[in-house]
Amino acid sequence: MIIDQKFMLRCIELAEMGLGHTAPNPLVGCVIIHKEKIIGEGFHQQFGEAHAEVNAINSIKNKELLNNSTLYVTLEPCSHFGKTPPCADLIVKSGIPRVVIASQDPFPKVAGKGIEILKNAGVNVQTGVLKKEYEFVNRRFFTFFKKQRPYIILKWAQTKDGFIDVERTDDSSKITWITNETCRTLVHKWRSEEQAILIGSNTAINDNPELTVRSWTGKNPLRIVIDKNNCLPKNLKVFNDKAPTIIISEKFNEKNSEKNIETLVISFNDNLVEGILNELYNRNIQSVIIEGGAQTLNSFICKNLWDEARVFTGDITFDKGLSAPIINKEPFSSEMILDSKLEIFKNIK
Repeated sequence: MIIDQKFMLRCIELAEMGLGHTAPNPLVGCVIIHKEKIIGEGFHQQFGEAHAEVNAINSIKNKELLNNSTLYVTLEPCSHFGKTPPCADLIVKSGIPRVVIASQDPFPKVAGKGIEILKNAGVNVQTGVLKKEYEFVNRRFFTFFKKQRPYIILKWAQTKDGFIDVERTDDSSKITWITNETCRTLVHKWRSEEQAILIGSNTAINDNPELTVRSWTGKNPLRIVIDKNNCLPKNLKVFNDKAPTIIISEKFNEKNSEKNIETLVISFNDNLVEGILNELYNRNIQSVIIEGGAQTLNSFICKNLWDEARVFTGDITFDKGLSAPIINKEPFSSEMILDSKLEIFKNIK
């Protein structure tokens, strides 16, 4: 029904408002209508706080209208006690006769059980409305449960002639910026939306990035640094107290026992990338940005372990330097940001 799609679109808009705040919980939006008019709406705003259905129901002053209303929600209502009570039980208790759902929850503790509760209570349940559109918005959550790994975003900036960095010498300590301030602000926004950010040791030394959210408002991601020999100097910005940092290494170093620094010992073999992703999965990390150099980025590309690549092309040339990675796909979308072009690639497998 066209009207169902109309109200589910609003649910998806609401769900997106929780990006960067709900992980590892999903992005969920909810709308309640009475006589084809919205009387209540809500979204999951913060991890550990009320779910979208609760916020939508609580937004309605006249609860008697619920007995003749339809509830639209992007994700199957939960059926278990977690940090909050089951939303499926609340919907039944509220007397809502019809529920429209975009997608079934892949989380094993729900996975159809919420729908079953509603149907057993006599609620008219319809599923699959704008399922594809919603699952793209909530792609981090669905990738995590369907592929047992985080959603992987590659990000880099390259010159017009295809270089990611200049040729480094012993005195090449400064960053040669390829993009502009607007692009860098956008990158900080992206950081606020993901749970973790990863670089290699060369990037840590050459660029000395802090990997925090400074030009935007939001939570700092977990910082991850690949340092095989665990010998990076601890005065680098990535080891400051602004956010926790994990060092991926073959060696444990007792000197790296600061409160916010953890060493994770992993074998540096052909399965290093898989080993890192398994560790992040076990830590319930549902998304990671790879902001490393060409070597780190290519290690994920060669394994075909990436979901999205965000590539800036600046309006400058280096003539020679470190070649940028190559994505053999057509861009999903592109736009100009002042003097830089942003292309986003999707790895549809």
